[in-house]
Amino acid sequence: MDNPFKWKHYEAAIIVLCVQWYLRYELSYRDLAEMMSERGLSVVHTTIYRWVQEYAPEIDQRSRPYLKKSNDSWRVDETYVKVRGKWLYLYRAVDSSGQTLDFQLNETRMHEPPGASLRRCSTAPIPGPPA
Repeated sequence: MDNPFKWKHYEAAIIVLCVQWYLRYELSYRDLAEMMSERGLSVVHTTIYRWVQEYAPEIDQRSRPYLKKSNDSWRVDETYVKVRGKWLYLYRAVDSSGQTLDFQLNETRMHEPPGASLRRCSTAPIPGPPA
């Protein structure tokens, strides 16, 4: 099957995350752009609009049979990644089955755990394993 995210400027996970948040939480495109900006990504609201128009029907069709609630056991992973030629700290909230619940990019390392900003994600639904 052809990759639907080929030639996109952003990772498939970021595109899918924006579309899922738009569909699940009734956020505006500008709210999503601001949320991505808080996580260190510069995305224009019209770009998110195009993602929703292009990917929402396919994501809905593919994920609906597998949706389940995440469990209450989760942790935060920290790593150092290079994004567009710049080194950044990536914090990911991951549940016990390895599913990414939320993420945050920072230029500087956090001395306190980022759990407060990522704590809200523990009740978010995540897609289950494919059949």
